[in-house]
Amino acid sequence: MGSMSDKVLVTGAAGFIGSHLTDLLLKLGYEVVGVDNLSAGRLENLDNALKYKSFKFVRSDILLNDNWIQESKGSSLIFHFAANPEVRHSVREPMNHYEQNLTATMRLLEFARKNDVKLFVFASSSTVYGDPERIPTPEDHPLRPISVYGATKASAEIMCQTYARLYGIKCLILRYANIIGPRLRHGVIYDFLLKLRNNREVLEILGDGTQRKSYLWVGDAVDATVRLADYALRDQGKIFVYNVGNDDWTSVIDIAKTVVEVLGLRSVKFIFRPGTPDGRGWLGDVKLMLLDISKLKEDLRWKPSMSSLEAVKATARSLAEELKMMY
Repeated sequence: MGSMSDKVLVTGAAGFIGSHLTDLLLKLGYEVVGVDNLSAGRLENLDNALKYKSFKFVRSDILLNDNWIQESKGSSLIFHFAANPEVRHSVREPMNHYEQNLTATMRLLEFARKNDVKLFVFASSSTVYGDPERIPTPEDHPLRPISVYGATKASAEIMCQTYARLYGIKCLILRYANIIGPRLRHGVIYDFLLKLRNNREVLEILGDGTQRKSYLWVGDAVDATVRLADYALRDQGKIFVYNVGNDDWTSVIDIAKTVVEVLGLRSVKFIFRPGTPDGRGWLGDVKLMLLDISKLKEDLRWKPSMSSLEAVKATARSLAEELKMMY
């Protein structure tokens, strides 16, 4: 992915995917500047990264501060992973998501334009598709988001592509499925663990439990990310769009059963709370999501190391340990 002396900027570096990506880039020999405002990210996610001389952490809010700009000069790649990750929250606080996910992306694109950045990698999401007409959903499917979160990601994608066409900055858009693993602090698995820590008898499930989605182990996600960045740098094209997900999917009810099993609990009562008439967890929740990843598999000869449910099980185990819940 370019030469090992390359300087790389990672935004959201203390976040879940951002910290795992930072670890991998440092391991591969890159100089990394990690920027995070620590609103969703946690400094302990960078315990490993901070041992490297080639890592510089800048606590900064891209929207409010400029202190990251000087530190990031000379970066040939930008991995933009800073965002507000809470889809549910975006329905209640749309302006916050607009600022965090769209205005921040604009500031980074402007930095890329003024500083001759070779490649801008944008962490997008499967939520840009909304309720898909085709499952598995390919990259050329229309973008019809049903949450403000999905809408801000789709808008940011369009800005990235426009900058690629207008200013010649290479742009790699990655539409992630549900990425899970150690350090995760949002989403259904984490939610279930917290609820079971408070009450080991009853588990409240948002939705009717039949929601089905695809889950990908974070190690697989960052491996695919770095390989795709390398591929985009070597290719003549300017705009690259890839789904990054798994070959299969699993239901919320199966996730609940897996988390209960990992904790070694017996006879937990499930209570379902549908947030919409058709059994979704909340307004703006996509009920069925399975990305078509054939393009990623063909172009990279890549495949996931574990299935959705295997990744769920491994994540439940590692989070239960982090939360000191292993009984």
